[in-house]
Amino acid sequence: MQYEIRTVTSNDIEHCYEIESAAYSIDEAATKEKIQIRAEQYPEGFIVLEVDSQIIGFINSGCADQVIMSNDDFKALKGHLPLGKNLVIMSVVVMPKFQGKGYSSKLINEFIRRAKIMQKEAIYLMCKEQYLKFYEKFGFEFIKESDSSHGGMKWFEMKLKLI
Repeated sequence: MQYEIRTVTSNDIEHCYEIESAAYSIDEAATKEKIQIRAEQYPEGFIVLEVDSQIIGFINSGCADQVIMSNDDFKALKGHLPLGKNLVIMSVVVMPKFQGKGYSSKLINEFIRRAKIMQKEAIYLMCKEQYLKFYEKFGFEFIKESDSSHGGMKWFEMKLKLI
């Protein structure tokens, strides 16, 4: 299958919200409003993956100099600094019927490539325990169990040093 990874546009928000809602539980999924804020305020940190001209996944993020992963306000980009030295990933998501086919890896690799071009120092993320090994394949290192209880889940903080 042919695929393309590109920067989000305002026309993508509805599709991204549908994917987020399909892939995450209602307690975990970002609202359409948060997705729109992320797309509008920091499109440089929001990439979408298309297969046959259909969006099937995306990664979105914000920037900060000081990263506090459990800060829920940051998910609405409160405190986001576009020129901040660190990227903080908020969602890595692929439509359920396309999961397990390597698309998340394609997204992560492209996101890392773009972060290096932007001369960011590190990429941070939170994930569930079952994804720790997946992110380790890309060089992310475990930091700690997170103080966040987003969606009533246990989360783990990871970091990829770029510089």
